[in-house]
Amino acid sequence: MLDTMFCLERFALAAGRHADLSVQDLALSREPAYVAVRNRFSLTLAETVTCSDEGAFITSWGYRLGHADDVESAAARLAYLLAALPTPKTA
Repeated sequence: MLDTMFCLERFALAAGRHADLSVQDLALSREPAYVAVRNRFSLTLAETVTCSDEGAFITSWGYRLGHADDVESAAARLAYLLAALPTPKTA
């Protein structure tokens, strides 16, 4: 069985690596557990993400961001939806 709490922790870390995203809440003791993320420059560009038992990251409006097998891509899709840019890589 998939550990959805661990998957949400990983998702929160991946989302936090995007320059314009801010993780507002990581509510692992709630039912369902979720991560609340927003664009740092907007109070209205925000989303709540849960993780299904199958490992799919799902937004509050039912959009599937990706799977726990590829957390980085799922977080990048959320960043795109919230109009955020990835953190520039340093050499």
